[in-house]
Amino acid sequence: MVLLSVLSSAYQQLAPLVPPGLAICVASAFVADGAYLSVFRAEFVGTLLMIGFTFSPGKWIGADSLAVAWIAHALGVVAADKIGGGQHVNPAVTVSMFALGKCSYTEGFVRVTGAMAGGLVAFPLFKFVADTLGLTPLGGPEFDPKDDDEGLAAGFSEFCAVVLLMVLIYAVNWELNFGKYHYWIKQTLTAVGIRYLIETFPTAGPAINPMLGTTWYIFANGDFPDHLGHYFTYWVSPFAAAVFASCLYVVYAGGTVFGKTLPVGPIKGEEKKTESKKKK
Repeated sequence: MVLLSVLSSAYQQLAPLVPPGLAICVASAFVADGAYLSVFRAEFVGTLLMIGFTFSPGKWIGADSLAVAWIAHALGVVAADKIGGGQHVNPAVTVSMFALGKCSYTEGFVRVTGAMAGGLVAFPLFKFVADTLGLTPLGGPEFDPKDDDEGLAAGFSEFCAVVLLMVLIYAVNWELNFGKYHYWIKQTLTAVGIRYLIETFPTAGPAINPMLGTTWYIFANGDFPDHLGHYFTYWVSPFAAAVFASCLYVVYAGGTVFGKTLPVGPIKGEEKKTESKKKK
């Protein structure tokens, strides 16, 4: 009874400090006998860095200068990727990689939970940093059900933004080659593209990342979202966009979607055949 009492007391003290969902996310790191523990750790750290480096511009850096904020955001995108090791840090990206056969279901699952864990820790951590140093607290994307109770407008905005994000990722990572400085150029283009999407599709925050929309809500409200519009906006729409973008890429470059070939394409292969015939 004494041991149970001690455990109960410890639980009562610690439970309020742990964000809802964090324990489940951490537990998932050990699936498949811990085979994907390094993947979880990389996504966790990458997400911490991504939020710290890309949410601080406009708040902690460049608060009075849009140009400085944009430059800081771009540098933050590059730095987070370089230091974090190029992780997905975005469940929508992970869904696309799974659809295209770039990762297994289990790896994708662990990547998503790793990113979620990173987001659940990042927002309270940077709130502590802001309070300690007297800085402006970071914000986050929020779904507003006013005049959009089902999340259709916000969901459409996120859908379009994610499709364009995925097209950008495919192009700079798989289709273009910038030679000796490929990494720095493609990351800079990615950073500029992300900033453009943020400014162009503001309806849902924007998040352009399911993890950001939900972990911010949990941090701001202390519980899971209870509005279906939130899940449609930040999860259903981005996942549908990721699959749609994957189909577009397969139509262009070939390959499979969820292991299945599509009845059209690849356009890229047809272009090569046409060029070859012209040379002959």
